[in-house]
Amino acid sequence: MKVNPTNGSNLNVYKQQLQKQDDTKQTQKTQDKIEISNQAKKLQEGNSLVEARQEKVQNLKQQVQDGNYDIDPKKTAEKMIDFWTNKQV
Repeated sequence: MKVNPTNGSNLNVYKQQLQKQDDTKQTQKTQDKIEISNQAKKLQEGNSLVEARQEKVQNLKQQVQDGNYDIDPKKTAEKMIDFWTNKQV
């Protein structure tokens, strides 16, 4: 069996192909961009629902701190039963 020495030219083809892939990846790099629509910008601005919820939470906190917050046990139990039986309200 005769073994011919390789001059490395056949192996160089693979290196050249890898180099071409790397070059194309580097040239194709683009920067990420984000665009927010006008509707989304309006939603980000002061939302009356958020403000109303914050006000309600503050009122509830104050009632709890003052000891004036009353809980209706029957209503609480009904809500718990509805939740656990997957009943839609």
